[in-house]
Amino acid sequence: MSLNPYIANTEDDVRTMLEVIGVERIDDLFHDIQPQHGPKSFDLPKGRSEYEVVEHVRGLARRNAQELLLFVGGGYYDHYIPAVIPSLISRGEFLTAYTPYQPECSQGTLQALYEYQSSLCALTEMEVSNASLYDGGTALYEAMMMALRVNGRNKVIVDGGVSPIYRKMIRSYTDNLNIEFVEVGPAHGQSDRGQIEKFLDDQTSAVIVQNPNFFGAVDDHSDIVKMAHAKGALVIQSVYPIALGMVKTPGQMGVDIATGEGQSLGLPLNFGGPYLGFMVTKKEYIRKMPGRIVGETVDAQGRRCFVNTLQAREQHIRREKATSNICTNVSLCAVQAAMYLSLLGRQGIRDLARLIFDKAEYAKHLIGQIPGVEVKRAAPTFNEFTVSLPKPAEAVVEAMISRGIAAGFPLSKYYPGMTQYMTVAVTEKRTRNDIERYAQQLKDVLGKI
Repeated sequence: MSLNPYIANTEDDVRTMLEVIGVERIDDLFHDIQPQHGPKSFDLPKGRSEYEVVEHVRGLARRNAQELLLFVGGGYYDHYIPAVIPSLISRGEFLTAYTPYQPECSQGTLQALYEYQSSLCALTEMEVSNASLYDGGTALYEAMMMALRVNGRNKVIVDGGVSPIYRKMIRSYTDNLNIEFVEVGPAHGQSDRGQIEKFLDDQTSAVIVQNPNFFGAVDDHSDIVKMAHAKGALVIQSVYPIALGMVKTPGQMGVDIATGEGQSLGLPLNFGGPYLGFMVTKKEYIRKMPGRIVGETVDAQGRRCFVNTLQAREQHIRREKATSNICTNVSLCAVQAAMYLSLLGRQGIRDLARLIFDKAEYAKHLIGQIPGVEVKRAAPTFNEFTVSLPKPAEAVVEAMISRGIAAGFPLSKYYPGMTQYMTVAVTEKRTRNDIERYAQQLKDVLGKI
């Protein structure tokens, strides 16, 4: 028998535990797992030294495509991150508990989050921001739930140009809720006004749109906002923050709630995260807003200080009264985004947006000259655009990978029937030579498939 009563290391111990929990064999514990998903063997190799493990993991990492030229977007983009950002964000002052429950001990963190909120309001021209959410998809879900709380309705119209990843997330989170969803397909890349107006009625809580949308199309949703407001519905817009240096902002359009993925604000791609969800809204809806909001005040001696002004989270109030059950606000990522925005400044964001737009237009020009390739031009675009290929997009992407280029995102992954379509994204990191190499390699690949 084991000296430790909580560790079984003999057959008798194992047999006793199985009897207690009411099964005959250890395999019975895993009967819900289909055989093809189970472990092939428990015959594990012998232990290795730290150095051997590190070298083994590095060998596995080298099997990944590490030196690809990235032209893939879909909501996550390969932007340049100034060297000062990882230097600052790695300082020990930021490696504290992410929730500043004691403001007297957390003034630095609270001020940084306050500056983050202020920067997001300036960027989007909206009135209030929370101190971040989990990621762009859950932020959009939270915005939808917020709209339902504002007007008490349960019908939501979702534009087909909204990221299919986000739409899947919304459906998953609301599977057990009584919400009526109406999905409207995009027309020529932009939102289909006629279909939205057709389904818009007095039971509609919100209309969800995206700008630029998943196809890269830039749109002015001001008219949709007017239509929705006439029926008492809110408009939620998911935005790409870098594009706001050039395109019309949610505030200018009269949007009620705007959300987005903050990865492009100084966060690396990181193989999928951690990322950052932001949310901004009109001041009249601030008490329906999820998450936490940092505010500025004065202490007993009249000195400027910062506190968690509103934090209607399930950790702080009764669960049924909470405005969010996701809660996470990824403060470190929010502070990183604040650093990025402060480094670039108002004019820097504008200059960056213009540079990206010009490079994308150059890519469109070169790609559009390739025989059999059509660049979709029914709507203006920012940095991402849709192309129609003479061959299946997945085959083209696979062939381009072997040449060191991630050519784009095949739309058939989320849109059945769009086998020969893909989106191509360009950021400031793509040089003139990169773009010209891309066009030449694409032309060559199409001639050989």
